[in-house]
Amino acid sequence: MWPGTQDWGGWLTSVSVPAHPEADEKSSTNPVLRAQGLVREYGSVIAVDGIDLSLAKGEFLTIFGPNGAGKTSLLALLAGALRPSRGQVWLRGEALDFGEVEWHRRIGVLSHQTFLYGHLSAEENLRFYGQLFGLSDVDDVVRDKLQHLGLQERAASLVRDLSHGMRQRLALARALLHDPDIVLLDEPYTGLDPSAALVLQGVLSDLRDGRRTVVMVTHNLSEGVALATTVAIMNCGRFVWQGKRAELGNDFGQFYHGVIEGHG
Repeated sequence: MWPGTQDWGGWLTSVSVPAHPEADEKSSTNPVLRAQGLVREYGSVIAVDGIDLSLAKGEFLTIFGPNGAGKTSLLALLAGALRPSRGQVWLRGEALDFGEVEWHRRIGVLSHQTFLYGHLSAEENLRFYGQLFGLSDVDDVVRDKLQHLGLQERAASLVRDLSHGMRQRLALARALLHDPDIVLLDEPYTGLDPSAALVLQGVLSDLRDGRRTVVMVTHNLSEGVALATTVAIMNCGRFVWQGKRAELGNDFGQFYHGVIEGHG
């Protein structure tokens, strides 16, 4: 992980803002999330090197790439958890302003850190974040999210007593608690056994409801492609290939490795 990208806490600690009315719905053809010329440098190291992207409502972008390609840094830039060295991010046409906090309500983030409190129960964790987001119907939302993620029977269990897969699902419930427009997922399959991965796959499939824009980073080639509407392959800080899933052939693994070897 690049220096600084582990500090997603700044994103979460600035979300305590009053609930606000939904903005007027724009056409699904207008970008919900757009970035232009994104660059992030750590001294002499360029982690993200001139990334452009434009995603409309309902799109699901899966980003693949080797370790050190800059994927986590890119997600942190899109989430506003990391300031770009150069470039700009727009949310629904408005430039991301680090001095404002209200736009955080539109983003849900699942990172390498769960941001869950081990001494609290699953339900207490979600209730805490629901209050942080100013949800008026927090009891109903928490109950629905626990049921949706298959955690209703462990609602009273302390987080420290949950398996890794259950904590991962609870972290996803936290990320979706405030019904965000944009969902950013960093390696959601990491460390999951096949059974837990299958449950997660079903939950992620539900995000393809046409209402959200999703960006997911993963090494899981088969599951990542299955969920995607758009695919990007990242290496050395750049998108070395980007296109619609329909453009891909049957053997994505072979295609992916060929692209990486050609841009090593």
